Amino acid sequence: MSATYELIAPCFFGCESTAAFELRRLGAEDLRVTDGRLTFRGGAEMIAAANLNLRSAERVLLLLASYKADTFDELFDGVYAIPWEELLPADAAFPVKGSSLNSKLSSVPACQRIIKKAMVKRLMHGHKTSVLPETGSAYQVQFLLRKDLCEIMLDTSGEGLHKRGYRRNAMEAPLRETLAATIADLGRVRRDSRVEDPFCGSGTLVIEAAQKALNMAPGLQRRFAAERYSFIPQQVWAQQRQKALADIRQDAAFEGVGYDIDPAAVELARANARLAGVDHRCRFEVADVAVFAPAAESIVLTNPPYGERMSTIEGAARLAKTFGRQMEAHPCAGVYVITADMEFEAHYGRRAVKRRKMYNGMIPCQVYMYYSAPAGRAARPMPKEGFDGRRGRPSAAAEGAKGPAADK
Repeated sequence: MSATYELIAPCFFGCESTAAFELRRLGAEDLRVTDGRLTFRGGAEMIAAANLNLRSAERVLLLLASYKADTFDELFDGVYAIPWEELLPADAAFPVKGSSLNSKLSSVPACQRIIKKAMVKRLMHGHKTSVLPETGSAYQVQFLLRKDLCEIMLDTSGEGLHKRGYRRNAMEAPLRETLAATIADLGRVRRDSRVEDPFCGSGTLVIEAAQKALNMAPGLQRRFAAERYSFIPQQVWAQQRQKALADIRQDAAFEGVGYDIDPAAVELARANARLAGVDHRCRFEVADVAVFAPAAESIVLTNPPYGERMSTIEGAARLAKTFGRQMEAHPCAGVYVITADMEFEAHYGRRAVKRRKMYNGMIPCQVYMYYSAPAGRAARPMPKEGFDGRRGRPSAAAEGAKGPAADK
């Protein structure tokens, strides 16, 4: 019987439910969801399947130990108790990195040295050697100290899972692929969907939607750290890759269309779509949002220019206003907008049916969702007196005449 491992898939805040759905589809056992993290169990096959197939998680970590450590002796003993010789060969390289927050052991470099020392002692004893050359495959060790609770993990992914392998270059302030995949899930993209993006940039939202519709595993074009781990048989990776290839929906009727005013962005999106293997289902054209007119059946997924991608806040507001005007004139199946602009609803001209907070890296964002909602939940035009998008109510300027009691 193959070994069963405790696994952790960290994700950005707001992506948890999508990542949980993906893990259930893969057959993950004992799934637990907390903010920014999913914990589950599975064998070597699950490690390979999760790395290959997860669209919304950032990486897959193998949890080796979890214990209280508020002294260096406790930290050392917990690491030494792990049977490293069963996981790492004698020539393995084992760099250590991690973080500490609200813990007595606050010095990360000191913790790294203690963990490395404990591993060296255990490996020398387990392999019956006095030399550890570290010339073989790298096994990245991670530690996490939170309120004196220490977790020791092996990183099975290597580069983050958002590194799909198709986006060699990107425009300024790109949207992470893992977030784009989550937005495609929120937009209920299906195998026969038509997706349009009026601000496509390097094409990430359209490409991720296409891969989701075609059921293309996002990790098929890259390699993972655990492919070099001796305790995971190579045939496991080969079998999971073959399964992922067989699961591609070649007959899907998906169509994706992206527009951008910048010709260089459009060329880059086309190149990325080719690398992603979805260029036959996606097209990209140079066009201004002022002429954007999506088909009635389209799902619009977009990340309007803001911050680094826009020279002025006023310019971003004008674009959002133009976008809102075009969508009012050309209604479609749904509109899903991710932006760091907390005043987006005021600029766009309509309240969202639903909002979800997310982070693009360290940047706080909101996903504003517009679609046909149940009675009483429909998107409403903005009140004439203005609206404060950060607080979800009429703006302070509009309320000024009412006095402080109006806030109560």
